[in-house]
Amino acid sequence: MSDHETNEPGDLSLDELRAKRAELQQQDDVVSYARRVAQARLDLVKSEFARRGSDGDVSKEVADVLSRHMSGGTARPPRPAEDLSDDALSAELDAICTEHHYGRVEDLDEKELAVLAEAIGEFERRVSRDRRARFDRLDALSAELVRRYRDGEANVDSLLADRSEEHTSELQSHSDLVC
Repeated sequence: MSDHETNEPGDLSLDELRAKRAELQQQDDVVSYARRVAQARLDLVKSEFARRGSDGDVSKEVADVLSRHMSGGTARPPRPAEDLSDDALSAELDAICTEHHYGRVEDLDEKELAVLAEAIGEFERRVSRDRRARFDRLDALSAELVRRYRDGEANVDSLLADRSEEHTSELQSHSDLVC
């Protein structure tokens, strides 16, 4: 998270509070995606370690890893899906994997495989710490928003009116393009 996240939620206007919360939710989608990909890659490296330790077929284990990580099985409500693979975090993870030869994981010796696992693991831990800080900030913003609704400082009708105005503005913009 950046250093400019120092405003106390109670100091923000309602519009700023809503905008900051929406921004953090979008950023969380990116961070969550990068984290899931890192975890999946790390699990695949671990399955390579396991394959080397046994003479068995690990194809089922690899299939399990991919289905567990790439299905996105989170408990949070879904938000609009978009391609997040071109984000800076994804590019950083790809660079780490390229540097440590992830693409030829089966050809790496034990030491190279361990270095790859550590590099991906460190990336995942750093992203997880950032995500935790982002969740803490989101929780604080959400709590302030709930408090304002509960105490009558904000009301749902104003939110719906704002959404209606945004929708009307969007429709106007689209009709301007058509005309």
